[in-house]
Amino acid sequence: MKKSFHRALNFMALFTALIIAGCIYFNAEFLQIAVSNVILNGIIIGATVFGVGLCFYHIFALVPEYRWLKAYVAGQRNLKLPPVLLRPVAQILLQRPRRISAGALNSILDIILMRFDDTRESIRYVTNTLIFLGLLGTFWGLILTVGGFAELIGGLDFSNEMVLESMQAGLSVPLSGMATAFTSSLLGLGGSLVVGFLAMQLQYAQNSVFHEIEDYLAKHTRVAQVIPQINLNEQEIVTAPVLSDENLEVF
Repeated sequence: MKKSFHRALNFMALFTALIIAGCIYFNAEFLQIAVSNVILNGIIIGATVFGVGLCFYHIFALVPEYRWLKAYVAGQRNLKLPPVLLRPVAQILLQRPRRISAGALNSILDIILMRFDDTRESIRYVTNTLIFLGLLGTFWGLILTVGGFAELIGGLDFSNEMVLESMQAGLSVPLSGMATAFTSSLLGLGGSLVVGFLAMQLQYAQNSVFHEIEDYLAKHTRVAQVIPQINLNEQEIVTAPVLSDENLEVF
């Protein structure tokens, strides 16, 4: 897991550094996009930064969980419970026998999967929020554009010689609406792409922890063996499960 964790963390750090470097290199264009609608675009940028920080927080939260798992696999039993994710699983494993049943294995793995899914729910919500904000800015900009053109055409006096100058001056409102529509869509989709990529790397790191637990417990799982039993009265063979390990315990 250590190699997988560092690989995911390196991808996250490299990708984030490339995004920051691109924003710095194209700072003039980025500022021009951001100031087209300061309020909405500022919210989108803030939500993106929050989502990036949330992804890094959750991947660093895996470190104490993995340290506990590594110590447990090494044979240490007088361990403190892990912080959050593996705590209920640890309470089961610290009291288990040498062998566990297949049903207990499935229950433990289901608990881990649900815990990992819960940690990614907030990131998925941020990603969906960014897409919603981008669409909101698109419709907001279209409303401003249509309203601006309607007001411009309604206020023109074609008998006036200065009608072209009046039209040119009145185009500022619909053009600002189009700028709002395009820039908010660009920032919203771009932010969801950034957060989504980091969330994918977080899931990769969590899956490495899950697979390590799965491999370890699979080596210590004993399944029931099925042996035939003969019914002498009806001359029929009936199969019945028999537990072949005295240490087998079903949770």
